[in-house]
Amino acid sequence: MLEKIPTVLVVDDIDMNVMILEEILKNDYQIIPAFNGKEALEKLHAANPLPKIILLDVMMPQMNGRELFEILKADKSFNRIPVIFITAENDSESELLAAGAVDFINKPFLPEIVKLRVRNQIELKNYSDSLEQMVAEKTAEATKTLDNALQGLANVIEHRDLESGEHVKRTQLFVRILTDYLIETGSVYAEDLLNYNPEIIMKSMALHDVGKIAIPDKILLKPGKLDPDEYEIMKTHTTRGKEIIAELGDINASMYLKHCQDICYGHHERWDGKGYPQQLKGEDIPLTARIASVADVYDALVCARVYKAAMPYDEALEIIKSGRSAQFDPVITDAVVMVQEQFKDISQKYH
Repeated sequence: MLEKIPTVLVVDDIDMNVMILEEILKNDYQIIPAFNGKEALEKLHAANPLPKIILLDVMMPQMNGRELFEILKADKSFNRIPVIFITAENDSESELLAAGAVDFINKPFLPEIVKLRVRNQIELKNYSDSLEQMVAEKTAEATKTLDNALQGLANVIEHRDLESGEHVKRTQLFVRILTDYLIETGSVYAEDLLNYNPEIIMKSMALHDVGKIAIPDKILLKPGKLDPDEYEIMKTHTTRGKEIIAELGDINASMYLKHCQDICYGHHERWDGKGYPQQLKGEDIPLTARIASVADVYDALVCARVYKAAMPYDEALEIIKSGRSAQFDPVITDAVVMVQEQFKDISQKYH
């Protein structure tokens, strides 16, 4: 399949300049003309695909070249389109290059110079795009491998804990429902959660109990209540989990691993500061861990375990509500009440 002819957006308020540039470039490129900054923006929004490059005059009415350039650089849809400024004698070329323009073309136009500079910048743009695509593909491949490995590790832990393995899936879905609700309703946490990436938060929930791999069987598999010494050992699954996740990669370079660690280390903290392992209080507890905490407790209440029967949904919800502003973040607790039917559906589907 032949590639489409690259498109060049030419922005200049003087008709003759646009005609000259179009004549110079017409054999190699499709030209989109615009005669001021406002018209250029309109044509950019309508363009599909976007132009490979923009030739932009500095001095124009109805939004000059510098003003348009600032708008383009602030817009994620357009800020990667290379801009070559069309300059007159009194324009500061060093200033324009320092602002982020990739090159400039002087008036009057020299056809060979125009062709070479446009061609060179488009080749650089194509090369850059190819590298980004390659990196994105490799990153997606690595992420998928990490997903599978972490999910497999989580399932091993659940089976060792005499769970069916569905606990991980249920809690992940609870977390996603809560996260989506808090975003969609414009809660105080909406912006943070969008930045944290809801999909990654959900995936990170898989390792919330990874530290249990370091807990002795006689404690982990004990059918009755743990004595005080055993309970202290059980509590170390949070710190051991943090250590295990730190060994998987650079926490500061991976949002995925950072969420994993925050959830693992913090999902037994309490809003009132009476949790463990750090006795963090209120918003000092990572937001992801606060969401994970209520999801984990709800699942423990409504699903049968080797040491207890499942609790009716209404009773479980009352326990969650009673923990508002004590064990749980009040905003997140209120969200659980609003999505309780979705929680119930998940608990019934994956049991």
